[in-house]
Amino acid sequence: MASSSSDPDKLITKLSFTRWNADWKSATSLYEQAAIAYRFKKENEKAKDAFEKASKGQEMISSASEFYRECGRAQPASDALAKGASFLEDNTPDEAIKMYDEACSILEEDGKEQMAFDLYRAAASLYVKLEKYSDAAATFLRLGSAADKCNAINSQCKGYLSAIIIYLYAHDFQQAQKCYNDCSEVQAFLNSDQNRCAMKLLSAYEEGDAEGIKQAAQSSAIKHLDHVVIRLAKKLPTGDLQTIKKLADDDGEDSLDENDLT
Repeated sequence: MASSSSDPDKLITKLSFTRWNADWKSATSLYEQAAIAYRFKKENEKAKDAFEKASKGQEMISSASEFYRECGRAQPASDALAKGASFLEDNTPDEAIKMYDEACSILEEDGKEQMAFDLYRAAASLYVKLEKYSDAAATFLRLGSAADKCNAINSQCKGYLSAIIIYLYAHDFQQAQKCYNDCSEVQAFLNSDQNRCAMKLLSAYEEGDAEGIKQAAQSSAIKHLDHVVIRLAKKLPTGDLQTIKKLADDDGEDSLDENDLT
């Protein structure tokens, strides 16, 4: 039996008790729920109208952020988008990600990368929820680059390790290995516990050692990462280990051939 919250007419009726200008969050949420319910009932015109009204709330967020930017106030401009993104995560995650991205960019342009760390994490977590793993890994790498500018070494190394774990979870061993090699060019990461953990993971993958992977995934370096990454690490290994091992062996043979001068 459908709950009352799935009845679009009741949702719209509830809006009469919602002050649109004072409580745009509640109004936007109700309109979005109603739009989805109308669409489910194939009442397309009502769904379209509800979606259009829901979009007004998103426009208010963007307008507020733009106003702060014009006043030279990067932090409140970013905060407005971040709050809106957090609110939109469940119903319109793609729009939420755009807002998180813009909120991060505002802080980056103002040289306040450290204030964006939580926003990078929120966006990456949402990408994982949407199973957009390459985007999630790229966001953690973006966090790492931002942390580098702030000399926030611990956050930088955690961002790099998070990206590697996500690539492994997505069965992309080659990208994980490339990511590791690129990040290891950064001295701070090369000498870190996160680097050693990543190296153990990749070595176990190359050897097709499932137990070794599980053991490496329990390291203290991983226990201090974001919860979304810890959950992925606990599920390792994923994919066909023998195929990964073969790819690693083939790469090793190619490398030997390139260095063979005889």
